[in-house]
Amino acid sequence: MESASVPIQFVATSKLPTAHGEFDISVFQDPQTGEEHVALSKGLSSAPTGPVLIRIHSECLTGDAFGSLKCDCGPQLHNTMQMINTAGQGVILYLRQEGRGIGLTNKIRAYALQDQGHDTVDANLLLNLPADARKYDMCNIMLDQLQIKQVKLITNNPLKLKALTDQGIEVVERIALTVGLNKFNEDYLKTKHDRMSHMYNKDDF
Repeated sequence: MESASVPIQFVATSKLPTAHGEFDISVFQDPQTGEEHVALSKGLSSAPTGPVLIRIHSECLTGDAFGSLKCDCGPQLHNTMQMINTAGQGVILYLRQEGRGIGLTNKIRAYALQDQGHDTVDANLLLNLPADARKYDMCNIMLDQLQIKQVKLITNNPLKLKALTDQGIEVVERIALTVGLNKFNEDYLKTKHDRMSHMYNKDDF
């Protein structure tokens, strides 16, 4: 008999001063995989009385840490931090799902295939991997810890919107985030729009 899965668990929280303002950083751990997800929040000293600005952001070492121009992840993360700091309240759920869930090693393998002319979807498929292997079931637990039931979701990805609504989180508004466009990631962004149904305006290209 298979044992029941154990949901991720809240571990600890602390203050985190950043270039975009001071935030609270809370860590959640998956006891089965050891993965550690983060909620970076601001203005939640008490239970929110209305919808909260949030973004679900999957880890991207190359974009978030190294400033890669092959994607728009880094600009999305830092722009969201600025938005939340300006608003005075909000949350980034930073999920450890590198490379759309295929891991860093496979992500770089996929990059090598992209260097040969394949788009991001076909590169994953050529590695016998899904185009997007991410999951979002941990979001409900993280938002519940922060006592959030209504959100204004910063995303271009319809799968994130569906994931939250399927978990009973009320999404009262979707906020588009189009930042970081450049000559190196134009094809990448077009692929997200054309093959993964991301909600960009074509004029952005």
